[in-house]
Amino acid sequence: MSKRIRSRKPTHPGQIVKMDVLEPLNLSVTEAAKVLNVSRKHLSAFVNERIPCSKDMAKRLAIALGTSVDVWLGMQNALDIWEMENSNDECYQAVGKLATG
Repeated sequence: MSKRIRSRKPTHPGQIVKMDVLEPLNLSVTEAAKVLNVSRKHLSAFVNERIPCSKDMAKRLAIALGTSVDVWLGMQNALDIWEMENSNDECYQAVGKLATG
């Protein structure tokens, strides 16, 4: 099985909300936070890519936007995987193999 190499960093789900929902609908973070029943501070951190998409936020977005939880968590998972595969953390250099393959 070949490993799929993704060269471009996946888009943060918060950027999708900002660009595809808030801006086209001319909604402020404050207004959208009220609809999602979260704090303005929390939504701001999310749409400005300072925090990941949690399961809770994914559920709220799915309800508010008529999508699925899987859409939002899938975007976050793709981003998390890309970041891990492209990190050079020294703590992983000492990890050995448990199985041959």
